[in-house]
Amino acid sequence: MERITIDIVSDVVCPWCYLGKARLELAIAEVQDEVGVDLNWRPYRLNPDYPPEGVDQKKALEQKLGGAERVAQGHKMLTDLGREVGIKFDFDAIKIGPNTLDAHRLIHWAVTESREKQDKVVNALFKANFEEGRNVGDHAVLLDIAENAGLDRSVVATLLASDADRDLIVAEIDAAQKIGVTGVPFFIFDQQYAVSGAQTPDVIAGALRDIAKMKAEARAGMN
Repeated sequence: MERITIDIVSDVVCPWCYLGKARLELAIAEVQDEVGVDLNWRPYRLNPDYPPEGVDQKKALEQKLGGAERVAQGHKMLTDLGREVGIKFDFDAIKIGPNTLDAHRLIHWAVTESREKQDKVVNALFKANFEEGRNVGDHAVLLDIAENAGLDRSVVATLLASDADRDLIVAEIDAAQKIGVTGVPFFIFDQQYAVSGAQTPDVIAGALRDIAKMKAEARAGMN
């Protein structure tokens, strides 16, 4: 069985990234007997200029999208799409638009222990923000998520209180932008094939099968 690594450039306050994650999981389930998949979550910030305490989410979104009606339309569409893949978006519950730098630091620390813990943290961050209306820029929220994912709460608290890995996260986002990532989610398969946007499960499953086939053929050609 061929193994494919997918780097997912994403932000935890991007609803399309949450949708993309759910669709990706459906695609992986569909091809699990044919292709092995390893996921790496990479940082991106939709709102790098938000202050550490965050902003008024409703106000900021209305400014960004051009009024309450546009926001309501977008939210309705996302809520319907989310329902199809088991996401219960609750946009009204989101009061604070957070700065996500610390959330990305937490995701980075989680993967130093295991990909499984990283995935748990990413999932919990999306769920906290989009389904529970919790502020994922708040250290208390991040510590609860870390602990529930099996990370050491006191170690994470010490790291969050420091500047550990801030520069690393910012540099990684800069690197993503240099290779042309201007929107998220952005999926990079085996560091060479890119797919942009929250594609449907059949599109992703097709891409995984095609890449696995190419890898198998390349290996056969070398033998």
